[in-house]
Amino acid sequence: MTSTESEKQPTLLEQMGGVSGLLFSSLPVVVFVLVNAFAGLMPAIWSALGSAVVIGIVLAMRKGSVQPAVSAVFGVGIAAFIAYRTGDAKGFFLFGIWQSLVYAGVFVASILVRWPLAGVIWSFLNGQGTAWRKDRASVRDYDIATLVWALVFGSRFVVQRWLYDEASVGWLAAAKLAMGYPLMAVALIVTVWAVRRSDKRLKAAQAKEEEENRAAEARLRSQYD
Repeated sequence: MTSTESEKQPTLLEQMGGVSGLLFSSLPVVVFVLVNAFAGLMPAIWSALGSAVVIGIVLAMRKGSVQPAVSAVFGVGIAAFIAYRTGDAKGFFLFGIWQSLVYAGVFVASILVRWPLAGVIWSFLNGQGTAWRKDRASVRDYDIATLVWALVFGSRFVVQRWLYDEASVGWLAAAKLAMGYPLMAVALIVTVWAVRRSDKRLKAAQAKEEEENRAAEARLRSQYD
């Protein structure tokens, strides 16, 4: 990879939409809870959807693509539909609660089948390939990172499911925000730790292999000189 290509490669934070993208994605939840408290369920649903559309348009204009707009509206749309169908404000959080359980299960399953998702996703996003799977220590490190992600999603499910049963809409929103990006930041830190350890070992192994190849080539040449 050339230095120019390396400079153009977006960071993981940039791939997630940057700091502004992370903040924007939290606004529909805040809007929903506030409007629901003062105006009721239906105004809250439409306000959340409206804010998601506006955010999606802003992100689309900034990135020059409609994908951010679709992503911004899709999750909020499902949450709003469930709240409408259940007739209860807490239904707005139901999709995210069960989504967390599914994610936790998928991350755990990936560890069991020896394809830890922390490594798979990172490699996919950064075009690193799957050379790390040949190194047991790298697989172990990515197992640890993947387990942390599973714990993040699992804790979200346990806490938010309990709050859902308690019908505490305000605390549900607080838990969703507090257990969102702050916990993801912890999981990302562990993932970066695993990536750096793996990259260091793989680069050392590659350098050793190249040195051995050069030495073998030199021996072959000496035999014919």
